[in-house]
Formats: sequence, C-alpha cells, structure tokens
Amino acid sequence: MNGPPNLMPGRVVAAYGRHVVVESPDGTRRICHPRGKKNTALVGDKVLWCPSANEGTIEKIEPRHNLFYRQDDVRTKSFAANLDQVLILLAAEPEFSERQLARALIAAEAAGIQPLIGLNKSDLATPFSRAWQRLAPYRDMGYTVLRLCLNPKSDPTPPEADSNPDTWATLSDHLDGKLTLVLGPSGVGKSTLINRCVPDAFALTNEVSKALNSGKHTTTSTLWYWVGEDRRSALIDSPGFQEFGLKHIEATQLAALMPDIRRHLGHCKFYNCTHLHEPGCGIISSINNSDSAYKINENRYKIYCELFEELSQTRHW
Repeated sequence: MNGPPNLMPGRVVAAYGRHVVVESPDGTRRICHPRGKKNTALVGDKVLWCPSANEGTIEKIEPRHNLFYRQDDVRTKSFAANLDQVLILLAAEPEFSERQLARALIAAEAAGIQPLIGLNKSDLATPFSRAWQRLAPYRDMGYTVLRLCLNPKSDPTPPEADSNPDTWATLSDHLDGKLTLVLGPSGVGKSTLINRCVPDAFALTNEVSKALNSGKHTTTSTLWYWVGEDRRSALIDSPGFQEFGLKHIEATQLAALMPDIRRHLGHCKFYNCTHLHEPGCGIISSINNSDSAYKINENRYKIYCELFEELSQTRHW
C-alpha cells in the first residue's frame, strides 16, 4: 500500500455499524471511524487510516477483489470482502432450507467466490442420513460437501484420524491458508466451529465489545478471527439471517449461476430462452429425459423457476 507518510496500512477485522476495528501489520487493533457520515468499510477490507489519540479515521479503502452480499427490495447487506471462500454451514437438525442454500450458492457464484458446504451433526444418524441425501444434487454438480460433527463430545472419530471424512482434520485442511466467511442460520454450530478453531474467540469478542462500550451489538456484528499463531488462516463470523435476497442479480443471469442448469446452456432452440416454457429448451428436455447423464433435479428446477419469477419483478430503486 502506498499513501502519504501519516497514513497507516491496516485491515478491517470487526464492524459494528459506523465503527470498525482495524488491525495493523504488527497485530495491534484500534477502533476507527469513517471520514464521512456513512461507513462503507467491511471486514476483510484493506484500508489506509490516520491515527488520532487512541482511535483512528479511515481515509481510504483499497480496491477489493470480491464482495459477498445480499440485496432485497429495501436494502443491501454486505457480509465481507476479499474472501477466499464461503463456508455455508448446515445441520442435520434443525432442518435446513434448500432454497436458502441455493440463494447463498448463487450469491457466491455471482461474486466469484468458492463455496464450501458443511453438514454438521453427523452423530444424529437418522436425520443426518436424510439431510445428506437432500444434498446429493449439490455433490453431483461439483460442490464440496463435508460431513461434520463439530461438537467434540459427540465426534465419532478421534481428531487425529484424518483419513475419515467425518473428522475435524478434513475441515481443517479446507480452511488452511484461506480467509473463510462462515455463513449459516442459528443452531447449526457456527459458534462451536469458531470456538473450536479459535479457543480464545470469546475473549476476543469481549475485548472488542468493551472497547466499543457496546456489547449489545455482538449479535449483529461481523468479526475476523485468526486461526493459529502463524496467522495463515482466518475465519469471519457473520450474523445469521432469515432471508437472502438476490435482487442484485438479473433474472437472465440466473441459469449461468446454477452449475446443474449451466451444463445445458447452449442447447435451446431460441437464443433468448428463459427455460420456463419454450419449445426446444435443452434444460426442460433434461428434466424430462431420465436417461440424461446430467439430469436436472426437479426441486432444483423449481427453485430456478421461483427465483426467475422473483428476479423478473419490477425493481423500485
């Protein structure tokens, strides 16, 4: 990073509304504020900041190479920037929403960020088997789906047995050397994952909350945690969400962002085919053709149709 002598390089490692916490290259963390009224800095951003007393001011946000966010009719919610991958964490119980999973995957595809799916609570044999089967179409289309048991008390295999797909080591390998955003609804084990990767995570969260004198914001904040003393790997813990809007994506882009449907593009009779009702549609043909090597799952096609209709609605901004 280059800038005037009085500007310091740093990275945003926590965000609480208008306040952010910036970490300097030496590991020192400091509360910083935006120069204007609105804060646009996100966790993962590289910034230039100016020290003032015990705090600082964000002067510049360096160009991002990606941004993961969602958007509905009312607002845009940005999660984090400059990610290597997004871990979408699900669980055998509570039962996950495939539509929410599909939306998160589409957002990752649109942002050019590698998605990774983790299914937790493999110790719950019957519900896990059912949930694992529901994820079969996602494994078939090339997504990495991990069997997980994040609660050490329930882990059916010892941590060192990394040849078993249920082990902690398998997940650790996927996280090694990467910046990973952990995404998922409440109850799936996000906190367990963070605390197992970062034993002092709770202390770090409290430290930031006390510095801001606003512990009540911890449930809606986004936090960066280094994994290990070598600081090669990091996790970003994000707030949970009820809905995942995709209004930033055009309906005509949708098929190209769904790998199972994307395989059949270019085989339609009409160049502007919506894949909803047109004759000679290669995607509809795949659904009806049981002999197709890459047959599209009917539920996945239903999700496509619902999303296409939603994204085709008139926008109000």
